[in-house]
Amino acid sequence: MKIDVKKPGLLTTVQDRGRSGYYHLGIPPSGAMDQLSSRAANLLVGNDEGGAVLECALMGPELTFSDATHIAVTGAEMMPSIDGEAQPTNAVIAVGAGQTLTFGFAQGGARAYLAVAGGIDVPEALGSRSTYALGALGGLDGRPLQAGDVLPVGRAASVPPTDRQLPDELRMPLSKEHELRMVRGLYDHRVTPDSMETFLGETWTVGSEADRIGYRLKGGTPLEFVPRTPPFGAGDDPSNIVDACYPIGSVQVPSGKEPIVLHRDAVSGGGYMMVGTVISADMDRIGQMQPNAGVRFVDVTVEEALDARRERAARLDRIRHLLAC
Repeated sequence: MKIDVKKPGLLTTVQDRGRSGYYHLGIPPSGAMDQLSSRAANLLVGNDEGGAVLECALMGPELTFSDATHIAVTGAEMMPSIDGEAQPTNAVIAVGAGQTLTFGFAQGGARAYLAVAGGIDVPEALGSRSTYALGALGGLDGRPLQAGDVLPVGRAASVPPTDRQLPDELRMPLSKEHELRMVRGLYDHRVTPDSMETFLGETWTVGSEADRIGYRLKGGTPLEFVPRTPPFGAGDDPSNIVDACYPIGSVQVPSGKEPIVLHRDAVSGGGYMMVGTVISADMDRIGQMQPNAGVRFVDVTVEEALDARRERAARLDRIRHLLAC
């Protein structure tokens, strides 16, 4: 089976759970930015939850299917239609041979996930089918989809029931206002205590420079730094440090002006200080933040971050149990 790409959408890429074990070499994990929605889409159509899907940013593609199959669309409210007839999100959709799938603009959230029974069957690269466009790695020829592309689809393990759907309480919340929990450090000591409190108390706005590499935030008060003599190799800008590793979720603030939250295609290190790291349980939420959305950072402890990770794992277990039944 194959899928013909008539229109690629704004930025549509093949993604799965991502590739691990290469970040120390400068190769990021990539993978779906909203892992919860990606996994739910796969489970709806009977795929392995880490299988390859299409991640569709803000405006989805136009696709024609060579054979009858089943699909599911999760994540952003980006209304799917089959031959012009509107279809539900977060549910199994039957598609006939030769039919065409289109999408509306995202009315809520930023990224929709399209799973096809059998999975998108592009070759693996370093153990993953995820697209890392900056490195021209994975996906379809290491890049976003283009008109005229043909996507191979694997053999479906079973036929999913067409009444299967994801209940509202297990879907990724879509909002125009967001709270991101953050563990402070390793360099928050470079910022004066009053300035750090201001940083945490203000609402920031998602800028247009928000992509798979990182989300830039605007509109807050610039940071005030503790005076220092720059260490050898750091540079004169007060936000510079001697190069350090960047965990996914790092919040760096170049020159103290506009925070950038690094995401799944980010570089693995560099010379900007980080005021903290957004906890893993909130990274899916970032993938659904539209430009101009409001963002507040919430200071949490490592213990609270671990509790949130357990809560997210329990949520995934509920999705697995419900959709497996």
